[in-house]
Amino acid sequence: MKSDWDVVGYVVSSKYRIVVLERLIESPAPPSTIAEDASCSVSHISRALQELRNRGLTHLLVPESRKKGRIYGVTDKGNQVWETIVSEKLA
Repeated sequence: MKSDWDVVGYVVSSKYRIVVLERLIESPAPPSTIAEDASCSVSHISRALQELRNRGLTHLLVPESRKKGRIYGVTDKGNQVWETIVSEKLA
């Protein structure tokens, strides 16, 4: 399945969205770990996670009701978008 270029453009227009998606491709993680790995603030990472989640690129791996210890992963769509970003050298 080919990536939607609108979504690819949306991801690459923010360094935080790129950082989050790239990190989650490696393995699922909570926002605090992503922020620590990327030397970014948790608030920037949390916002990027929510934006990516709204586009169907990431998802929660724990119940929605959990406020602490949230673990995020990448969806199939997120994997496809990341493959396009890498193959086209956009990040």
